[in-house]
Amino acid sequence: MRIAILTFDGFNELDSFIALGLLNRLGAQGWKAEITCPGTHVTSMNGVTVQAQQPLEFANEADAVIFGSGIYTRAIAAGTGQGGAPLDRLELDPLRQLIGAQCSGALLLARLGLLADMPACTDLTTKPWLLEAGVRVEDAPFHARGPIATAGGCLASQYLAAWLMARGAGFEAAARALHYAAPVGEKDAYVARLLDVVRPFIDEPAA
Repeated sequence: MRIAILTFDGFNELDSFIALGLLNRLGAQGWKAEITCPGTHVTSMNGVTVQAQQPLEFANEADAVIFGSGIYTRAIAAGTGQGGAPLDRLELDPLRQLIGAQCSGALLLARLGLLADMPACTDLTTKPWLLEAGVRVEDAPFHARGPIATAGGCLASQYLAAWLMARGAGFEAAARALHYAAPVGEKDAYVARLLDVVRPFIDEPAA
């Protein structure tokens, strides 16, 4: 499972790095999540500069794609279709890819036409922008329909990761990977709660 974590300038570290750390817990099963950027480097909303592991076009061939959020997401969405914009370099296919978005990343899904009529979860700042774009907003941490998922709130990135793990590797593998990262003394309850949130949105566990 190759996963592109789309990360733009002004990105929220919690969105990109939590998903990166959790998903790569399945590395022994051939999973690899990578920070995927429009340029060679990006700088976060708090001034942390990181090197891209993959170019933006990697998302087109990846098995799964996560759109992180950031302080410039609205501008990125607005620039689409104007030549040279980052989103214009994407050719995603929900028929063969799992696609998720964190907070303002849902605005990018909407701009790409990937949300259709499904409700989206997002953060409080992005909510009015999505409503303005004609997207129904659900006041919940996580929602998915088929291969598309959204999460609202920085720490809800754990739900996106758990959803991808359960969809791609099954609930048992997801539980084992999440168990390692869960807080000591709370591991079983923490993992159970995580998986209970995403379980209703997965028809059948992966074999």
